Amino acid sequence: MLDWNPALYRRYEDERTRPAQDLLDRVPLTEASRVFDLGCGPGNSTELLVRRFPGAQVVGTDNSEPMLVSARERLPQARFELSDISTWRPETPPDLIYANAALQWVPDHEALIPRLFAALAPGGVLAIQMPDNRQEPTHRIMREVASEAPWANAIGDADKIRTELLGIEGYYDLLAANADMTNVDVWRTAYQHPMASAAAIVEWVSGTGLKPFVDRLTPELKSSYLAEYERRIDAAYAPRADGRRLLAFPRMFIVAQRKA
Repeated sequence: MLDWNPALYRRYEDERTRPAQDLLDRVPLTEASRVFDLGCGPGNSTELLVRRFPGAQVVGTDNSEPMLVSARERLPQARFELSDISTWRPETPPDLIYANAALQWVPDHEALIPRLFAALAPGGVLAIQMPDNRQEPTHRIMREVASEAPWANAIGDADKIRTELLGIEGYYDLLAANADMTNVDVWRTAYQHPMASAAAIVEWVSGTGLKPFVDRLTPELKSSYLAEYERRIDAAYAPRADGRRLLAFPRMFIVAQRKA
């Protein structure tokens, strides 16, 4: 896969940061010493953590060097590290492990989520937000087009490109079964984003969910894939009364705290 594009990701930064703030608002900590932002991207979520916990050591991690370069320029006072969430382990137990729109790219949540929770200090919090839009038209159409000729051979099995989430009950059970648990808070929100056009919707998802599909294509196949994808998006999202398209974006939230 080609590397992530910070400029494209930040084009809709206000919309992407809103769920990050909603997640942080439910974190039941008044102070923290050590905070990690897993999959920090260009640092928009890390900036929220620095503001919330000004006395903490805040560390952002990501597997994309271009994203980390952007984050370091934005927040020179924070620390940023190149790492893979699937193998990441903190040297010292942190007070908060925060992962906004990152874990959907990491496999084996049955092992990952308990491991992250066990890494916390006593009283520490695991806070997770993940897009839960696999069945939305944007993502169903990605897979539909990818399964057809002439794109299918290059893309491969579209169903395996992104981790399939367990569902709210599954994550609740993974965490509530832990004997050290005092509180598990799970919820799901569908944000509604007015978009200027079908092309704007395609641009939005090009920075995240669509990227692993088109990165596997030649320039010619990429152009034809995007044209067909946009045609179907245009049909799936009808113009509203003001001419804009309303993009529903469901997201799942999980906040769990260990006993002090």
